[in-house]
Amino acid sequence: MSEQPKTGQLTFVAPRRAKPQRHLADLTMAERRAAVAELGEKPFRADQLSRHYFTRLTGSPEQMTDLPGALRERLVEQLMPPLLTSVREITCDGGMTRKTLWKLFDGSLVESVLMRYPDRVTMCVSSQAGCGMNCPFCATGQAGLTRNMSTAEIVEQVVAGARALARGEVPGGPGRVTNVVFMGMGEPMANYKAVIGAVRRLVDPAPEGLGISARGVTVSTVGLVPAIGKLADEGLPVTLAVSLHAPDDELRDTLVPINTRWKVAEVLDAAWDYAARTKRRVSIEYALIKDINDQEWRADLLGRLLKNKLVHVNLIPLNPTPGSKWTASRPEDERAFVRRLESHGVAVTVRDTRGREIDGACGQLAAAPQP
Repeated sequence: MSEQPKTGQLTFVAPRRAKPQRHLADLTMAERRAAVAELGEKPFRADQLSRHYFTRLTGSPEQMTDLPGALRERLVEQLMPPLLTSVREITCDGGMTRKTLWKLFDGSLVESVLMRYPDRVTMCVSSQAGCGMNCPFCATGQAGLTRNMSTAEIVEQVVAGARALARGEVPGGPGRVTNVVFMGMGEPMANYKAVIGAVRRLVDPAPEGLGISARGVTVSTVGLVPAIGKLADEGLPVTLAVSLHAPDDELRDTLVPINTRWKVAEVLDAAWDYAARTKRRVSIEYALIKDINDQEWRADLLGRLLKNKLVHVNLIPLNPTPGSKWTASRPEDERAFVRRLESHGVAVTVRDTRGREIDGACGQLAAAPQP
């Protein structure tokens, strides 16, 4: 585990740790074929493996009956090693919300959350074990950064959810993952290469990937401005979510310490550039904290910053974390905040706090090994 960071301390470079074994989800289809060829096998075997993993959601070698036995074991050992081990699973909302604590190969712990709604299934995935952005109201940020996750470790969280849905383990009958949000543990933009690889595996058509619509994928950031520009260059029409949490630099310097590096104006300029280039509406995430950032004058300031932009605001009632001095806004203050934003013509939604009672809601993921 990492040491708890000092107040305001940022960690951009993850500690050097041993890397997980290579997995086919780390690789493009061309790279998978090359990897199979290196093992002395015909490249089409990579296509077979990919169909099992991404299309059929095969979980064990025994189910890969189109591959000869000895070859099957060898290919699986080399290209489909186990990446995540379920330590604990907790459900709420009648089983429609499932939080899973995963142990990685080196003992690092991460969490993912599956949320089933009448019209969609959303997976909230982690991109780092811990987080280096040190936001004081977020349980993950207070834990510090242990390490970056690999592309395949990120993808495997979604595949595990897809398997559970396909097997009918989630109430509501068999289903499929329609949306993925990079809002679990970690700052996705601080693990840029692995996250972009994971996004491509998610949206590439089967059997190259899972075939999820890019419009159903959301990548969040506290505001790593250069990385937002890089994401716009990728040509992936995913939704950008900016965790803003304050419209003024004075408060945001404290709530979101990255603001000491890139100020509100710079972050929003990068977001508007992203919206202009991708034609995708930007999501502004704003955790409402009682008497801290929920004043009507701050709603007015936020409204002026966002007016006439391609943007939607997600207001998040602060989810409690152990030992935190902060709590959610009063209902009347939340309603007043919404009204002020709407008076500026800004689209706003108060987020459903799915998973709060199992510490699976926004800002609560901390991967504690014990219940």
